[in-house]
Amino acid sequence: MQTLNHEYDNSLVSNAFGFLRTPLNFEPYDSDADVVITGVPFDMATSGRAGTRFGPNAIRQISTQLAWEHCRYPWKFNVLDKLNIVDCGDLVYSFGDNQDMVNKLTEHADKLLAKGKKMLTFGGDHFITLPLLRAHAKKYGKLSLIHFDAHADTYSNGSAYDHGTMFYHATQEELIDVKKSVQVGIRTEYDEKDGFLVLDGATANDMSVEDISLAIHERVGGNKCYISFDIDCLDPAYAPGTGTPVVGGMTTDKILKILRALKDLDIVGMDVVEVSPAYDHADITSLAAASIALEMLYMEGYKRM
Repeated sequence: MQTLNHEYDNSLVSNAFGFLRTPLNFEPYDSDADVVITGVPFDMATSGRAGTRFGPNAIRQISTQLAWEHCRYPWKFNVLDKLNIVDCGDLVYSFGDNQDMVNKLTEHADKLLAKGKKMLTFGGDHFITLPLLRAHAKKYGKLSLIHFDAHADTYSNGSAYDHGTMFYHATQEELIDVKKSVQVGIRTEYDEKDGFLVLDGATANDMSVEDISLAIHERVGGNKCYISFDIDCLDPAYAPGTGTPVVGGMTTDKILKILRALKDLDIVGMDVVEVSPAYDHADITSLAAASIALEMLYMEGYKRM
Protein backbone atom coordinates (compact mmCIF):
# COMPACT_ATOMS: atom_id res chain seq x y z
CA MET A 1 0.00 0.00 0.00
CA GLN A 2 1.30 3.46 -0.87
CA THR A 3 0.99 5.04 2.56
CA LEU A 4 3.37 6.38 5.18
CA ASN A 5 5.55 3.47 6.36
CA HIS A 6 3.41 1.23 4.13
CA GLU A 7 0.85 0.95 6.90
CA TYR A 8 -2.53 -0.56 6.09
CA ASP A 9 -5.10 2.24 6.07
CA ASN A 10 -8.70 1.34 6.82
CA SER A 11 -9.78 4.94 7.39
CA LEU A 12 -12.74 6.49 5.59
CA VAL A 13 -11.01 9.83 5.04
CA SER A 14 -7.28 9.53 4.40
CA ASN A 15 -4.80 8.71 1.63
CA ALA A 16 -7.26 9.11 -1.24
CA PHE A 17 -4.60 9.63 -3.90
CA GLY A 18 -5.57 6.78 -6.20
CA PHE A 19 -9.11 5.46 -6.63
CA LEU A 20 -9.82 3.00 -3.77
CA ARG A 21 -6.25 3.76 -2.62
CA THR A 22 -4.98 1.74 -5.58
CA PRO A 23 -1.34 2.46 -6.41
CA LEU A 24 -0.49 5.57 -8.36
CA ASN A 25 1.53 4.67 -11.42
CA PHE A 26 2.54 7.44 -13.78
CA GLU A 27 4.12 4.96 -16.22
CA PRO A 28 1.20 2.56 -16.64
CA TYR A 29 1.97 1.38 -20.17
CA ASP A 30 4.70 -1.07 -19.20
CA SER A 31 3.23 -1.92 -15.80
CA ASP A 32 1.65 -5.26 -14.96
CA ALA A 33 -1.75 -3.61 -14.48
CA ASP A 34 -4.90 -5.30 -15.77
CA VAL A 35 -6.98 -2.12 -15.51
CA VAL A 36 -5.75 1.48 -15.61
CA ILE A 37 -7.85 4.29 -14.17
CA THR A 38 -7.42 7.71 -15.79
CA GLY A 39 -8.96 11.02 -14.84
CA VAL A 40 -9.76 13.55 -17.57
CA PRO A 41 -10.43 16.96 -15.96
CA PHE A 42 -12.06 18.50 -19.02
CA ASP A 43 -15.31 20.46 -19.26
CA MET A 44 -14.83 22.81 -22.20
CA ALA A 45 -17.40 20.94 -24.31
CA THR A 46 -20.13 21.56 -21.75
CA SER A 47 -23.29 23.26 -23.01
CA GLY A 48 -24.66 24.30 -19.61
CA ARG A 49 -23.19 24.41 -16.14
CA ALA A 50 -19.44 23.81 -16.10
CA GLY A 51 -17.46 22.15 -13.32
CA THR A 52 -16.92 18.53 -14.36
CA ARG A 53 -13.17 19.18 -14.54
CA PHE A 54 -13.32 18.60 -10.78
CA GLY A 55 -15.11 15.25 -11.19
CA PRO A 56 -12.11 12.87 -11.21
CA ASN A 57 -10.72 14.28 -7.98
CA ALA A 58 -14.12 14.16 -6.27
CA ILE A 59 -14.61 10.52 -7.27
CA ARG A 60 -11.19 9.59 -5.93
CA GLN A 61 -11.68 11.44 -2.65
CA ILE A 62 -15.00 9.80 -1.83
CA SER A 63 -13.72 6.35 -2.84
CA THR A 64 -12.21 5.93 0.63
CA GLN A 65 -15.80 5.27 1.74
CA LEU A 66 -15.71 2.14 -0.43
CA ALA A 67 -12.14 0.96 0.07
CA TRP A 68 -12.65 -0.55 3.51
CA GLU A 69 -15.07 -3.25 2.32
CA HIS A 70 -12.90 -6.12 1.17
CA CYS A 71 -15.71 -7.94 -0.65
CA ARG A 72 -18.07 -5.36 -2.06
CA TYR A 73 -21.67 -6.36 -1.31
CA PRO A 74 -23.18 -8.47 -2.84
CA TRP A 75 -20.11 -9.84 -4.63
CA LYS A 76 -18.34 -12.79 -3.01
CA PHE A 77 -14.74 -11.83 -3.72
CA ASN A 78 -12.35 -8.93 -3.30
CA VAL A 79 -11.80 -7.32 -6.69
CA LEU A 80 -8.24 -6.41 -5.74
CA ASP A 81 -7.49 -10.14 -5.44
CA LYS A 82 -8.60 -10.69 -9.04
CA LEU A 83 -7.39 -7.55 -10.82
CA ASN A 84 -4.21 -5.54 -10.69
CA ILE A 85 -5.62 -2.01 -10.77
CA VAL A 86 -3.53 1.15 -10.96
CA ASP A 87 -4.51 4.80 -11.11
CA CYS A 88 -2.32 6.81 -13.46
CA GLY A 89 -3.68 10.14 -12.25
CA ASP A 90 -5.10 12.76 -14.57
CA LEU A 91 -4.45 13.36 -18.23
CA VAL A 92 -2.11 16.31 -18.74
CA TYR A 93 -3.00 18.55 -21.66
CA SER A 94 -2.92 22.25 -22.54
CA PHE A 95 -5.96 23.71 -20.75
CA GLY A 96 -7.97 25.79 -23.17
CA ASP A 97 -6.92 23.67 -26.14
CA ASN A 98 -9.69 21.19 -26.91
CA GLN A 99 -7.83 19.48 -29.72
CA ASP A 100 -4.78 18.95 -27.53
CA MET A 101 -6.98 17.10 -25.05
CA VAL A 102 -8.35 14.94 -27.87
CA ASN A 103 -4.85 14.19 -29.15
CA LYS A 104 -3.39 13.44 -25.73
CA LEU A 105 -6.30 11.23 -24.61
CA THR A 106 -6.32 9.30 -27.89
CA GLU A 107 -2.57 8.74 -27.68
CA HIS A 108 -2.82 7.66 -24.04
CA ALA A 109 -5.62 5.20 -24.81
CA ASP A 110 -3.82 3.84 -27.88
CA LYS A 111 -0.73 3.09 -25.79
CA LEU A 112 -2.65 1.41 -22.99
CA LEU A 113 -4.76 -0.73 -25.32
CA ALA A 114 -1.71 -1.74 -27.36
CA LYS A 115 -0.22 -3.10 -24.13
CA GLY A 116 -3.32 -5.16 -23.40
CA LYS A 117 -4.64 -2.95 -20.59
CA LYS A 118 -8.28 -2.18 -19.99
CA MET A 119 -9.37 1.35 -19.22
CA LEU A 120 -11.75 2.84 -16.69
CA THR A 121 -11.90 6.58 -17.27
CA PHE A 122 -13.37 9.34 -15.09
CA GLY A 123 -14.67 12.56 -16.64
CA GLY A 124 -14.88 15.40 -17.15
CA ASP A 125 -17.72 16.05 -19.48
CA HIS A 126 -19.10 13.41 -21.81
CA PHE A 127 -17.17 14.59 -24.85
CA ILE A 128 -14.17 12.60 -23.58
CA THR A 129 -15.92 9.41 -24.69
CA LEU A 130 -15.38 10.24 -28.37
CA PRO A 131 -11.56 10.03 -28.37
CA LEU A 132 -11.83 6.97 -26.14
CA LEU A 133 -14.16 5.28 -28.64
CA ARG A 134 -11.77 6.11 -31.47
CA ALA A 135 -8.95 4.33 -29.67
CA HIS A 136 -11.07 1.34 -28.66
CA ALA A 137 -12.55 0.93 -32.16
CA LYS A 138 -9.05 1.10 -33.62
CA LYS A 139 -8.09 -1.79 -31.33
CA TYR A 140 -11.27 -3.90 -31.40
CA GLY A 141 -13.27 -2.84 -34.45
CA LYS A 142 -16.79 -1.45 -34.50
CA LEU A 143 -18.23 -1.62 -30.99
CA SER A 144 -21.56 -2.02 -29.27
CA LEU A 145 -22.23 1.01 -27.10
CA ILE A 146 -24.12 0.59 -23.84
CA HIS A 147 -24.95 4.17 -22.97
CA PHE A 148 -26.58 5.27 -19.70
CA ASP A 149 -27.75 8.89 -19.85
CA ALA A 150 -30.61 11.38 -19.68
CA HIS A 151 -29.56 12.68 -23.12
CA ALA A 152 -29.06 10.78 -26.36
CA ASP A 153 -25.96 12.83 -27.32
CA THR A 154 -26.63 12.10 -30.98
CA TYR A 155 -27.35 15.69 -31.97
CA SER A 156 -25.73 16.81 -35.21
CA ASN A 157 -25.84 20.49 -34.35
CA GLY A 158 -23.13 22.09 -32.26
CA SER A 159 -19.39 22.43 -32.61
CA ALA A 160 -16.89 19.66 -33.14
CA TYR A 161 -16.32 19.82 -29.37
CA ASP A 162 -19.72 19.39 -27.76
CA HIS A 163 -20.84 16.96 -25.09
CA GLY A 164 -24.13 16.44 -26.92
CA THR A 165 -22.72 15.33 -30.28
CA MET A 166 -20.26 12.52 -29.49
CA PHE A 167 -22.42 9.63 -30.60
CA TYR A 168 -23.47 11.40 -33.77
CA HIS A 169 -19.78 11.65 -34.66
CA ALA A 170 -19.08 8.11 -33.42
CA THR A 171 -21.81 6.82 -35.74
CA GLN A 172 -20.55 8.86 -38.69
CA GLU A 173 -17.01 7.59 -38.07
CA GLU A 174 -18.31 4.00 -37.81
CA LEU A 175 -16.85 3.52 -34.35
CA ILE A 176 -20.07 1.98 -33.05
CA ASP A 177 -22.73 -0.29 -34.49
CA VAL A 178 -26.01 1.39 -33.59
CA LYS A 179 -27.94 -1.76 -34.52
CA LYS A 180 -26.15 -3.51 -31.67
CA SER A 181 -26.15 -0.60 -29.23
CA VAL A 182 -28.46 0.45 -26.39
CA GLN A 183 -29.26 3.72 -24.64
CA VAL A 184 -30.80 3.50 -21.17
CA GLY A 185 -32.52 6.26 -19.20
CA ILE A 186 -32.97 8.81 -22.02
CA ARG A 187 -35.59 11.41 -21.09
CA THR A 188 -34.92 14.27 -23.47
CA GLU A 189 -35.55 14.60 -27.19
CA TYR A 190 -34.10 11.90 -29.45
CA ASP A 191 -34.65 10.66 -32.98
CA GLU A 192 -35.67 7.01 -33.40
CA LYS A 193 -34.06 7.15 -36.85
CA ASP A 194 -30.66 7.22 -35.14
CA GLY A 195 -31.02 3.45 -34.89
CA PHE A 196 -30.24 2.79 -31.22
CA LEU A 197 -32.43 0.65 -29.02
CA VAL A 198 -33.63 3.31 -26.57
CA LEU A 199 -34.99 2.27 -23.19
CA ASP A 200 -36.14 5.73 -22.21
CA GLY A 201 -36.30 6.83 -18.60
CA ALA A 202 -40.03 6.23 -18.10
CA THR A 203 -39.84 2.83 -19.80
CA ALA A 204 -36.73 1.73 -17.93
CA ASN A 205 -38.23 2.80 -14.62
CA ASP A 206 -41.26 0.61 -15.31
CA MET A 207 -39.23 -2.39 -16.52
CA SER A 208 -37.68 -4.96 -14.23
CA VAL A 209 -33.91 -5.31 -13.98
CA GLU A 210 -34.25 -8.75 -15.58
CA ASP A 211 -36.16 -7.38 -18.58
CA ILE A 212 -33.66 -4.55 -19.08
CA SER A 213 -30.76 -6.99 -18.89
CA LEU A 214 -32.45 -9.33 -21.36
CA ALA A 215 -33.08 -6.49 -23.81
CA ILE A 216 -29.44 -5.41 -23.63
CA HIS A 217 -28.12 -8.96 -24.02
CA GLU A 218 -30.36 -9.59 -27.02
CA ARG A 219 -29.31 -6.34 -28.65
CA VAL A 220 -25.57 -6.68 -28.06
CA GLY A 221 -25.13 -10.40 -28.49
CA GLY A 222 -21.49 -11.46 -28.48
CA ASN A 223 -20.22 -8.09 -29.71
CA LYS A 224 -17.45 -6.24 -27.92
CA CYS A 225 -18.98 -3.51 -25.80
CA TYR A 226 -18.05 -0.12 -24.45
CA ILE A 227 -20.01 1.14 -21.42
CA SER A 228 -20.37 4.89 -21.04
CA PHE A 229 -22.16 6.10 -17.93
CA ASP A 230 -23.27 9.71 -17.69
CA ILE A 231 -24.14 10.30 -14.06
CA ASP A 232 -27.27 12.24 -15.07
CA CYS A 233 -28.85 8.92 -16.01
CA LEU A 234 -29.64 8.92 -12.31
CA ASP A 235 -32.48 11.11 -11.09
CA PRO A 236 -31.23 14.39 -9.56
CA ALA A 237 -32.43 13.07 -6.20
CA TYR A 238 -29.57 10.56 -6.46
CA ALA A 239 -27.11 12.67 -8.45
CA PRO A 240 -27.67 16.43 -8.09
CA GLY A 241 -24.04 17.27 -8.86
CA THR A 242 -24.13 17.36 -12.63
CA GLY A 243 -24.32 20.05 -15.28
CA THR A 244 -27.59 19.15 -16.99
CA PRO A 245 -29.86 17.36 -14.49
CA VAL A 246 -33.20 15.99 -15.68
CA VAL A 247 -35.93 14.75 -13.35
CA GLY A 248 -37.55 11.36 -13.89
CA GLY A 249 -34.34 9.40 -13.81
CA MET A 250 -33.33 6.07 -12.38
CA THR A 251 -32.31 5.05 -8.88
CA THR A 252 -28.79 4.13 -7.88
CA ASP A 253 -30.01 0.76 -6.62
CA LYS A 254 -31.57 -0.17 -9.97
CA ILE A 255 -28.52 0.93 -11.94
CA LEU A 256 -26.16 -1.16 -9.79
CA LYS A 257 -28.41 -4.20 -10.28
CA ILE A 258 -28.49 -3.66 -14.06
CA LEU A 259 -24.70 -3.44 -14.21
CA ARG A 260 -24.31 -6.68 -12.25
CA ALA A 261 -26.66 -8.36 -14.71
CA LEU A 262 -24.34 -7.37 -17.59
CA LYS A 263 -21.26 -9.05 -16.11
CA ASP A 264 -21.12 -11.75 -18.81
CA LEU A 265 -20.89 -9.31 -21.72
CA ASP A 266 -17.60 -8.76 -23.55
CA ILE A 267 -16.83 -5.31 -22.16
CA VAL A 268 -13.61 -3.76 -23.46
CA GLY A 269 -13.82 -0.23 -22.06
CA MET A 270 -15.71 1.85 -19.48
CA ASP A 271 -16.16 5.43 -18.39
CA VAL A 272 -18.09 7.43 -15.79
CA VAL A 273 -18.60 11.08 -16.68
CA GLU A 274 -20.34 14.39 -15.91
CA VAL A 275 -19.81 14.54 -12.13
CA SER A 276 -19.82 18.23 -11.23
CA PRO A 277 -19.22 18.39 -7.47
CA ALA A 278 -19.91 22.11 -7.08
CA TYR A 279 -23.63 21.39 -7.55
CA ASP A 280 -23.58 18.49 -5.11
CA HIS A 281 -24.49 18.14 -1.46
CA ALA A 282 -22.68 15.78 0.92
CA ASP A 283 -20.81 14.09 -1.98
CA ILE A 284 -23.98 12.27 -3.07
CA THR A 285 -23.11 12.34 -6.77
CA SER A 286 -19.43 11.54 -6.32
CA LEU A 287 -20.32 8.56 -4.13
CA ALA A 288 -22.78 7.31 -6.72
CA ALA A 289 -20.14 7.64 -9.44
CA ALA A 290 -17.48 5.92 -7.35
CA SER A 291 -19.89 3.07 -6.57
CA ILE A 292 -20.79 2.64 -10.24
CA ALA A 293 -17.09 2.63 -11.16
CA LEU A 294 -16.40 0.01 -8.51
CA GLU A 295 -19.26 -2.09 -9.87
CA MET A 296 -17.63 -1.93 -13.31
CA LEU A 297 -14.37 -3.17 -11.82
CA TYR A 298 -16.19 -6.07 -10.17
CA MET A 299 -17.79 -6.92 -13.52
CA GLU A 300 -14.27 -7.26 -14.92
CA GLY A 301 -13.00 -9.10 -11.85
CA TYR A 302 -15.84 -11.62 -12.18
CA LYS A 303 -14.35 -12.73 -15.50
CA ARG A 304 -11.12 -13.64 -13.71
CA MET A 305 -12.83 -16.02 -11.28
